[in-house]
Amino acid sequence: MTDVLRRGRASLAFSFLVQGVAFALLVTRIPGIQNRYGVSDALLPVFLAAVPILAGIGSVSTERLVKRMPPSRVLRWSQPVVLLALLGVGAGRQMAVLAVALAAFGLAVGALDASMNMLGVSLQRAYGRSIMLSFHAAYSLGGIVGASLAWVGAHWELALWVSYLPVVLVLLPAALVGSRWYVDGETRAPAEKDAPADGGVGGGLKWLLPLCLVMTVAYIGDSTVSNWSAKYLQDVLGSSEQTATVPYNVYMVTTLLGRTIGDVGVRRFGAVAVVRSGAVVAAAGFAVVAAAPGAWAGMLGFTLLGLGLCVLVPQTFAAAGRRAYESGRPGASDAAVARLNVFNYVGFLIGSPLVGALGDAWSYRGAMLVPMVLVLVTLVHARAFAPGADRYGGGHERPDTADVGRSSNGL
Repeated sequence: MTDVLRRGRASLAFSFLVQGVAFALLVTRIPGIQNRYGVSDALLPVFLAAVPILAGIGSVSTERLVKRMPPSRVLRWSQPVVLLALLGVGAGRQMAVLAVALAAFGLAVGALDASMNMLGVSLQRAYGRSIMLSFHAAYSLGGIVGASLAWVGAHWELALWVSYLPVVLVLLPAALVGSRWYVDGETRAPAEKDAPADGGVGGGLKWLLPLCLVMTVAYIGDSTVSNWSAKYLQDVLGSSEQTATVPYNVYMVTTLLGRTIGDVGVRRFGAVAVVRSGAVVAAAGFAVVAAAPGAWAGMLGFTLLGLGLCVLVPQTFAAAGRRAYESGRPGASDAAVARLNVFNYVGFLIGSPLVGALGDAWSYRGAMLVPMVLVLVTLVHARAFAPGADRYGGGHERPDTADVGRSSNGL
């Protein structure tokens, strides 16, 4: 490994961490945001749905942007926007301010997520072994930090902007400095840059559909935890607002543990076994949450959810990027990642309103059984991650690293 690649991996991991902090600070303080702006339970799903819709637009726009500029540049400038939008959510008082801040957050998050995963896929290709889970482990670590800070804010009854401002002041300049060492993959020959993206992915993106489905159900599960765990513990299991911030933290701790060792598991047992195991464990977690008699049992369920869901998203991105690269048109990898990333937000768009609607019409306990069933769909499509469709995960073959290694310095 060259120093350029090592620095690129470290700086990208830090970017994932920063995003984990920002997102956790937003979602774990949803009850506080409701109280600050007077958002009703009926209106809350509208706000929660608007963010992933705009993020999907941001991801699709990134697919077009990276035809003209490297993903590192998109990432470099979208991350500060996310942090500033978070501060805007905490500083406002009027509903219009909340709407504008969340809109900016959503658009920037779409560009951020797509560009981060594009860089992660190209770095994994350069390393020649599974490292994608390590980036998402950094995101989980950031989520733990963010959720812990949210707990402190709720415990001391701090205003949202007081909780958010120090974080933004520290992370924003650090992210800008770290962006100097991002590494872009040299994935396109000059003649390919203006070619239609579909033409370079094996006659279209039909092969991407199973991975899109897996991504959707994974994020239905993840959005259920991030958007409803606090309210579930507080409203259904009778916990305090302070305790209600804990489930997301527990979830992020277990995703961190699972992703930290996940790359080793993929190399040893293969992606199919890891993905199938994750789906089964996640389904068990939802069952425990639905049946939990109290807050501590509910936290056990969220623990299982973290261990199960943590492997699905990174491996889905890795499989999409690799299969696009194997199609013979390396530039199609960015298009595949950007389009797959849209289904991240489709999952959020479906999951959050679905659980809310079922909770209001039926019960929140019953609503937890729906993502339990959906995540088991992953078992049907696990072969999409099989060796031959996932040779990086198995670690048997090292791809040519010549297409990766241009530092983003000076861009």
